[in-house]
Amino acid sequence: MTETSPLVRLSGVRKRYGGVRALQGASLTAASGEVHGLLGPNGSGKSTLGKVLAGSVRPDAATIEIDGEPVRIGSPRAAARLGIAAVYQQLSLIPDLSVEDNLVLGQEPGRAGFLSRREARRRARPVLERLAPALGEVHAEQPVRELAPGQQQLIEIGKALLRQPRILLLDEATASLHRDQVAVVFEITRELRDAGACILFVSHRLDEITDLCDRATILRSGETVAATAVAGIEPDEIVRLMVGDVQAVERDHGARPTGPVRLAVRGLVGGALRGVDLEARAGEIVGLGGLQGQGQSELLLALFGATSSTGEVAIDGDPVRLASPRSAAARGIALVPGDRGSQGTLPPRPIQENLTITSLRARSRAGLLSGARERAAAQSMVEALAIKIGELGDPVSSLSGGNAQKVVFGKWLLTEPVVVLLDDPTKGVDVGAKAEIYRIIRRLADAGATVIINSSEDRELVTVCDRVLVMFEGAIHAELVGDEITEERLVQAALRIGEGAQRRSGAEEAA
Repeated sequence: MTETSPLVRLSGVRKRYGGVRALQGASLTAASGEVHGLLGPNGSGKSTLGKVLAGSVRPDAATIEIDGEPVRIGSPRAAARLGIAAVYQQLSLIPDLSVEDNLVLGQEPGRAGFLSRREARRRARPVLERLAPALGEVHAEQPVRELAPGQQQLIEIGKALLRQPRILLLDEATASLHRDQVAVVFEITRELRDAGACILFVSHRLDEITDLCDRATILRSGETVAATAVAGIEPDEIVRLMVGDVQAVERDHGARPTGPVRLAVRGLVGGALRGVDLEARAGEIVGLGGLQGQGQSELLLALFGATSSTGEVAIDGDPVRLASPRSAAARGIALVPGDRGSQGTLPPRPIQENLTITSLRARSRAGLLSGARERAAAQSMVEALAIKIGELGDPVSSLSGGNAQKVVFGKWLLTEPVVVLLDDPTKGVDVGAKAEIYRIIRRLADAGATVIINSSEDRELVTVCDRVLVMFEGAIHAELVGDEITEERLVQAALRIGEGAQRRSGAEEAA
């Protein structure tokens, strides 16, 4: 590779989501015949940068060059015309279609709008044959919904391979695969590299990066901080580049709260969870760390009864069966979800209605809702949380992101919860609103509630948590307490490097 003739070059890439700057002038240069890693802690912008190249995210500003020629990539279709294909951890398959139909989806052969079944089968056959060692007993006519998650991920990879891409983005594409399947994917990736393709590889497994990648670009806080050869680089040096030299905690982590055990979980299994054990005390703020997609959100949803799971859950020593969100709420469990727009609020409905919707029974007598009591309750939350509104009758959609998120907090505070589950609670809000939300979280804990928080920002966990449980592949494998909670230790534990990755839960050891 020469610096004057890379296959792909991105520079000055900027992307803002509301008050959050996902990319701040990031850059990337990669060559033909290269597997290039993209590394960075949670929230560093590596996935956003990959999606800009793949056309699924439109940047606010960017210079993109392919073969030295400036290009505009406004959509995945435009990327495909340039020979770019992408595979994400989130699948784009259609479950009721066959394996064969999913493989040719978006590039269906035929004429006049009619699919040529013979040509589809001819194109799909070599891809299925190449993936066969990893797929096992899978037939072209088989509906995708009948396949295991790992097999579905392989079909997603097969879709990209069928396009014969010059540039292939694999963004956490091996996360749901077992080691034998990963070995097949790596073999195919090396064949593509040797044939002259450029592969951009994002993985939460550091050993995969060092095994597969020739070079790597490291991002931090939306900026490119290093581009380096992978051979010979020490894991600790990778961590230092990912987190920088600032490792001090942002508050004094005092002694862990010593209140009684409020929430106890044993052997929780379901979906991505593979045996979670945890205890959290009254007044304690417990973070869920690790690279995103390791089961953090699934754990919160299971504890809220929103997904099916097996295992034992107790609150204040009493066993509970969390069959639904209604049953969880009845036991004093509240969830502030990751997507406030579709899961946390009813955007077109009035602010008052959104604030009181979870506690209407407390404002009712003989089954009749008291409008005066409802207004008083809503107004009390507006004042307590300093929510900036026009009128209580205004729709939630009229509020800023930070104020809308406060509405989600407020509706649950009115239920006086004993366990509060927070899934990325400051996502998409500005710095000022973050500080106010942190105060709300601390106020909840000071009042005796147990708070469990998942965050896509390690710095946030450092700021607010008394203890952090680091998750990896659906289990808790490390615990950081008090002044152990630094960005460096969080990244080390997430990547399973050094001492921070050694204290593993009994759940993982037994798995």
